[in-house]
Amino acid sequence: MSATQPRIIVLGAGMAGILAGIRLQEEGYTDITLYEKADRVGGTWRDNTYPGLTCDVPSHFYTYSFERNPDWSRHLPPGPEIQTYFERTAAKYGIDRLTRFGEEATRADYREGRWQLQFRSGHRDSADILIAATGVLHHPRYPDIAGAESFRGDLMHSARWDHSVTLEGKRIGVIGNGSTGVQIISALAGKAALLEHYQRTPQWIMPVENGVFSEAERAAFRDPEVLAQAMNVEEYMAAVEAYTQSITDMESEPARAMAKACLDNLEQSVTDPALREQLRPDHAPLCKRLVFSPDYYQAIQHPQSRLVRDGIERIEPEGIRTADGELHELDVIVYATGFHADHFMRPMTINGRNGASLDAFWADRPKAYLAVTMPDFPNLFMLNGPNGPVGNFSLIDIAEHQWGYISQLLGRLRANDCTEIAPSFEAMERFETERVAAAKNTVWYLGGCVSWYLDAEGIPSSWPWNFARFTACMAEPDWAAFGLPAPQAEASSAA
Repeated sequence: MSATQPRIIVLGAGMAGILAGIRLQEEGYTDITLYEKADRVGGTWRDNTYPGLTCDVPSHFYTYSFERNPDWSRHLPPGPEIQTYFERTAAKYGIDRLTRFGEEATRADYREGRWQLQFRSGHRDSADILIAATGVLHHPRYPDIAGAESFRGDLMHSARWDHSVTLEGKRIGVIGNGSTGVQIISALAGKAALLEHYQRTPQWIMPVENGVFSEAERAAFRDPEVLAQAMNVEEYMAAVEAYTQSITDMESEPARAMAKACLDNLEQSVTDPALREQLRPDHAPLCKRLVFSPDYYQAIQHPQSRLVRDGIERIEPEGIRTADGELHELDVIVYATGFHADHFMRPMTINGRNGASLDAFWADRPKAYLAVTMPDFPNLFMLNGPNGPVGNFSLIDIAEHQWGYISQLLGRLRANDCTEIAPSFEAMERFETERVAAAKNTVWYLGGCVSWYLDAEGIPSSWPWNFARFTACMAEPDWAAFGLPAPQAEASSAA
C-alpha cells in the first residue's frame, strides 16, 4: 500500500458514498473510484419516486453540514428535491467523474493485503481500502401473498413505482402502513375513485407541520447567518437527544410527551369512534419507527378512502380477497412493504483474512464494531452499517460522524502505524454483549410490537443508546480495540 496515496474504492453513490468521495478528496486522497450499480447518484432517493414521497427530517437538517441548501420548498423536503440536491452536490464536488455507473459489485476477497473485487459486468478491480456505502433501504421486500401473479390490474412496489400507470379515478389498494404507505394514502386521497389502506397493525402518527417556504424566505436563506439562525441547531439537537432518550427510557419525560402527542393526534383528529378504535395501535409509541404526517388521519377519513384491517387471504384477478371472504375489486395494488433492512452489502460475497466469510460472521445477525468495522475484515469500513443509529433524524448527520471516525482510522494507515486495521474479536464481543443487553431495555424490545428494527432473534438491531453516546464514540477511536497505541501527537500532549 502506498502510505500517502492508497487505492480506495467506495461502493455506492448514494448519500453516504457521495460524502465519502467528497471527504476523501478534501483529505488529499487522489486514487479514488466509486462504483454505483445504477445509472446515476442518489441511492434511495433515486429509487423511490412514489406519490407523496417526503423526508420526515426538517429540510435544512437533511443536507451535508458543508453544503446547506437554501432552496427547499417546504419545511419537510420532498423526494424529488432531495434527489436534485444530491445530483447537484455530486456534480459540484466532482463525484461524477470519480464514479463508474452501471457496475454492481458481486464479490470482494481480501488477499495479500488488498481487496480484490468482481463486478456483475465481468469487470475486476483491487483496492487497499474498501468503503461500503451501500445503504440500508435498497432491497425491496415483497410480501408472500398467494395469487399475486394472477392480478389483472397493475401491481407495483413503492420503490419501483410505474409512472406510466394512471391513478386518477382508479380503485387503489395500498398494503403497508409505515411512513411510505401513509404518505401514499395522503397523496392519493380524493384522487382515486376508491383508496383502500390495508393494515395488519396500525401505527402511531406524530403530527407535524409541513409549511411552504416563501420566495422571500428562500432568498434570505442564501445568507448563511440567516439560515443558521432559522435552523436553530441547538434546539434541533436537543430534540434528537430527547428522541433517543425516549427510546432508551420509556418512563422518561420525553417519552411521555411524545406518547401524549400521538394519542392526542388520534383522539382529536378522527371523529368516527369505530374508525378511531381501528386506528388505535396496540403497542407503545416509538416501538416501531414513528410515522410523522400532517394529514394522514384526514386522508383516511376522506369519503373515497377506506381502512381495511381484515387480513389478506389472497390476491385474485379482480383484486384482494380478505380473510372475512370479501373481494375488494381493485385496478391497482401497491406494496408499501419496505425493504430487507438486514442485507446491507449483501448479496455480495465478502471474504476477509484467515478464511473469514461475511455470511458466516453474520450468521446470527448483522453486526459490526460501532457499526463501522469488523474483525478479520481489515481496511473495510462501513457508513450506516449494522447497529448504527436509525430513527427519525438525519442519516446524513450520522454518516458525517461516522466519517470522522473512519478518517482517523485511515490516518493511522497513512502514517504507516499499521498496514491493516480492524477491531479485535475481544472488542467486537464486548461491544456486541453491551449492545444486546442495552437493546433489551429499549422501547423497541419492551414496547409490544414487531418491527423491521428487530433481527431474526427478536433483538433490536439499531443503536440502543442515546445520541450523545454515539457522537462521543465517533469522536475518537478506542485505539486499544485495534491493537494500536494512541497516536504519537495525542500521547505527547497527554504527557
